[in-house]
Amino acid sequence: MSWLKTLALASVATAALMGSASAEVVYNRANTGEPETLDTHKTSTVQESHILRDLLEGLVTYNAKGEAVPGQAEKWDISADGKTYTFKLRDGIKWSNGDPVKASDFVYSYRRIMNPETGAKYSNILYPILNAEKINKGQGKVEDLGVRAIDDKTVEIKLEAATPYFIELLTHQTSLPVHQGSVEKFGKDFVKPGNLVSNGAYKLTEFVPNSHIKLAKNDAYYGAKDVKIDTVMYYPAPDFAAAVRRYEAGQLDTTDDLPGDQIKSLKERFKDQVRLGPYLGTWFLVVNSSKAPLSDARVRQALSMGLDREFIAEQIWGQTMQPGYSFMPPGVGNYGEPAYMDYKDMSPIDREAKAKDLLKAAGFGPGKPLKVEIRYNTTDNNRNTVVAVAEQWKQIGVETSFINTDGKTHFAYLRDGGDFDVARYGWIADYSDPNNFLFLLQSDNKGFNYGKYNNPEFDGLLKQAATELDLSKRADLMKKAETILMKDMPWIPVMYYGKAQLISPKIKGFVMNTRGVYPSRFLSKDQ
Repeated sequence: MSWLKTLALASVATAALMGSASAEVVYNRANTGEPETLDTHKTSTVQESHILRDLLEGLVTYNAKGEAVPGQAEKWDISADGKTYTFKLRDGIKWSNGDPVKASDFVYSYRRIMNPETGAKYSNILYPILNAEKINKGQGKVEDLGVRAIDDKTVEIKLEAATPYFIELLTHQTSLPVHQGSVEKFGKDFVKPGNLVSNGAYKLTEFVPNSHIKLAKNDAYYGAKDVKIDTVMYYPAPDFAAAVRRYEAGQLDTTDDLPGDQIKSLKERFKDQVRLGPYLGTWFLVVNSSKAPLSDARVRQALSMGLDREFIAEQIWGQTMQPGYSFMPPGVGNYGEPAYMDYKDMSPIDREAKAKDLLKAAGFGPGKPLKVEIRYNTTDNNRNTVVAVAEQWKQIGVETSFINTDGKTHFAYLRDGGDFDVARYGWIADYSDPNNFLFLLQSDNKGFNYGKYNNPEFDGLLKQAATELDLSKRADLMKKAETILMKDMPWIPVMYYGKAQLISPKIKGFVMNTRGVYPSRFLSKDQ
């Protein structure tokens, strides 16, 4: 073989290798719904958090297993009394536009979310920070917030009281920073492609409503050399059956949920590509306890007793969910066993009879049925569930009607105080502590207490727990608070969440975890 021919063949081989090495790696990822916003201080849904965790990184972040690990801060110290946290930022960290990330960026971000003018519906999750609640309620200045920059690389956060879950709390989207210059320059439009400056593994390049969100690798990210996926395409996919068809056609690499009534057949078709696992959350029916007749606890208890949770979990959800008989799912940290409904072990027939008695005592019965409208966000599983609920309630003399909208509209309606009878809602733990569930129903929680529940005894127990340093005594106070909810039943627990997904064999590094956290930066994809 001549040297010219040898050189030509070598050149072809080199070109092929270079082409393969430079081929763009695209991860096509289904998301359960369309984000309402990408402003970290105004979001509240799980589908938004997936995208935001790819774009931005807080002082603390999640690893591939859903565990809290150092993020923009490489380390931190905690004072002996547990009330002061000092974070040291990594060397050389930058925003996607090249600006250095400074301690002052975090001070600005925490002040912004606590400023009542921002209108952050999720701000109360950060109330453990010194003066946060007062400021957020218009009773103090943002400059008095217990967050300060000691120097460009040191952030100090002071708390109202020792908070055992504080580090994990900082993984939540409310603690993701925003770029001050962009917010001040573009106002509400700072979240648009071209305007959004990020400090995470990816940057926003496209956002086409009801179509897709495109993220590109952020070369300014400190861990960019370890990020294997170049482009992440998020597709809103509330129609789970349609998402399965797109997955089968190779248009999606992962789904974010599956139609519960197809689990058996999906396992047969896709074998170990079907991934099932626990998920720290509860599927609820929120009752508007501020208006009659739903203001009557007997009516709410009857609605709860009238449900066959085993049937719903097994037949509607294909055993991907578990029957839920407590406000919190089992396994929440710093707690122990949940406070279960006292009729948990009662037979369905006995529960049905008791439910009829409660409705009769409340003034309902033959000739005067209780009429209830369920509002829900449209997915296959939710639709099938509320239809089953209506059939079960029919057996105790309840007439049910429905109103359904897309997820973005549904959750915005609830957050904005819209009227309803019963509304479908789900809560996935932001951090593994009972406070993250019980705080939802505090009377002054305008962002999440959708049914306007108000019980001074319940509120008082949570206030006591907030200052109790003994974890055992604190858990007892929380248990008493949950027990009150099981009697008042302002939100009806129906199921404990499970996670059901299709994961392509091409996707590597995917780890099922109870937090449902799967940052794209830890994944890779075979071409």
